[in-house]
Amino acid sequence: MTWQMLKNSDYRRPSTSARKLLRPRQRPAPFTMIRPRLVSRPLLRLPLVRWLGLLALIASGAATSACAKTYIPNTDVEDTGANRSVIEFCETYRHALEDKNVGQLVKLMSPGYFEDGGNTKNEDDADYDAIRGFLTGDFLKTTGIRYEIRYRRVTFTEKNHVFIDYTYAAAWKLPGAKNDEWHHAVADNRLDLVRDADSFKIVAGM
Repeated sequence: MTWQMLKNSDYRRPSTSARKLLRPRQRPAPFTMIRPRLVSRPLLRLPLVRWLGLLALIASGAATSACAKTYIPNTDVEDTGANRSVIEFCETYRHALEDKNVGQLVKLMSPGYFEDGGNTKNEDDADYDAIRGFLTGDFLKTTGIRYEIRYRRVTFTEKNHVFIDYTYAAAWKLPGAKNDEWHHAVADNRLDLVRDADSFKIVAGM
């Protein structure tokens, strides 16, 4: 969780291999239609069976080309109108985090925000008031925030939730004994959104 990450000061600079997590994951090479080898005799003299086979091969190649997916630039997310609206919302959140725009961050949160920290410890739980208190307190002590995201997947659920899975690389400074100390983190995270009129609200994952 981002808010817990910024509160801790035990992160070390990630290795070069860790930062490779932000690179695009390789996708299978696009289908390449193999052109049939032409025989020397005139095309019109080909038997009917071979004509049908040739037409089927052409039709198969055209169908494969028509079904090829396109992706939102610099993401692993299919380029659709619904997915673009989600990514644009997440980019608003990312920029607000880097700019330390507390008002915008609070505005993006749902009043029903809650997460349990992934364990049974109550001290790791965070609700709307806890996150808002952190944003208006310790968060303001950070400087030089950089938060890079590689979006991996967008999932729309039947319960009106939208899950955004991504890999982030974060860097920020906190006051130290002598000078501001840099901290770094690379990890996977999931934002949980719900619809709010024409936009969304974050209910977990900050």
